[in-house]
Amino acid sequence: MRNRLRRLFGSARALLYGYFLVLIAVSTVLLALPYAWPTPGGIAVLDALFTATSAAAVTGLITVNTAHFTLFGQLVILATIQLGGLGIIFFSTVFLIQPAMKMSLRSRSLIREYYVDQVDFDPGRIVRSVVTVVITVQAAGALALFAGFMTVGAERPVLNAIFHAVSAFNNAGFSLFPDSLERFVGEPAITVPVMLLVVLGGIGFVVLVDLLRKATGLRRHRLTLHTSVVLSVSVVLIATAAAAYFLFERTGAYAGLSEGDAGMAALFQAITPRTAGFNTVPQDILGYPARTLTKLLMFVGGAPGSIAGGIKVTTFALVLFAALFGTNRNGDLEFAERRIPAELLARAHALLFKALLLLFVAVVALTISERNLLAGGFEYSDLLFEAFSAFGTVGLSTGVTPELSAAGRIIIVVTMFAGRVGLIALAMPRGVLAKPQVGYPTGEIIVG
Repeated sequence: MRNRLRRLFGSARALLYGYFLVLIAVSTVLLALPYAWPTPGGIAVLDALFTATSAAAVTGLITVNTAHFTLFGQLVILATIQLGGLGIIFFSTVFLIQPAMKMSLRSRSLIREYYVDQVDFDPGRIVRSVVTVVITVQAAGALALFAGFMTVGAERPVLNAIFHAVSAFNNAGFSLFPDSLERFVGEPAITVPVMLLVVLGGIGFVVLVDLLRKATGLRRHRLTLHTSVVLSVSVVLIATAAAAYFLFERTGAYAGLSEGDAGMAALFQAITPRTAGFNTVPQDILGYPARTLTKLLMFVGGAPGSIAGGIKVTTFALVLFAALFGTNRNGDLEFAERRIPAELLARAHALLFKALLLLFVAVVALTISERNLLAGGFEYSDLLFEAFSAFGTVGLSTGVTPELSAAGRIIIVVTMFAGRVGLIALAMPRGVLAKPQVGYPTGEIIVG
């Protein structure tokens, strides 16, 4: 029993869960303090828990508007977003470089989840590279946003620039404006930096490092297959979705915008479901085709090793390629002059099934807990949209979030936590020694 407990609390999963649970608990306590809310008494503990979980899971769903918090409360949310966004990579790596602790095979597997073929990197260098990339990109984004906010005459340009740069790069979707970024729909000085930060935060550190080597390397550097797949699938998804949104909503949600502003709004809408959560157009005025496309993009999410949520673009690509092109007699997928082993395909399909199962449970639970909402004007599609957004840690909503019951808010909290931490923990290697294979007879099952 003692050995089992030691293995449990010494495992990567326990560290992952523990880190986020502690972060959420501390943030909840701080946000529940009277200093975090302008009116006496502060906010309800459940609202503080919801906000803390949404910030730690870099989701962006809110039951109380972020703009209504005091400066102290907004800084707590900002710190929680930053720690939540970097927690998975940063905390696990810091654990590895503690004195007198060697890198185990299990830990190597954990790092491989985020650095692919760079597993032999020194953990200290990994931490330094992550911190350097994050600070550099966020600082550049904050400077660009500061110039933009000064141009449009926004209040508190310094705080707004820093907050939105951190929120955008971490794909959090929290905004200090009550209407998110809707007031800036026609301001590319604001929307373009936000979109760039969202994309950079959503493609993953390994891709950023690979691109940096390609751009600055003295020797000829060939992009890895992982980088190529992430970039190509991301570009196709964004371009296709932007064109579809423009066609769906040109006479709908974008009817009052110029051609240029409508195109920019469509591009922003194509990027933000990658788990960013900002919006320049209210989601509740989008038509059903646009909402359906948004659900798909929220489900797919960003790239592995990034701050984005969802099942990840590589999982989506592998499952899609296997369905379209099939596999060879060994179950391997062959494309781009590479062979993707059957074990990796099995993991991709398993992750997809677990995600669909989690979503199904969340949706069923919401339909039970929110029967009054369904009877009072909201539709089933609103709850479905909310579940997809919580699972993908996106933060987009059709307006149902503040109206959720206490049970519904708890369901969304659990879904955000599971979507952010649970699937990654399930994808981690178990670190169990392989058992001798038993020569069972082959079983035949008819499929299809």
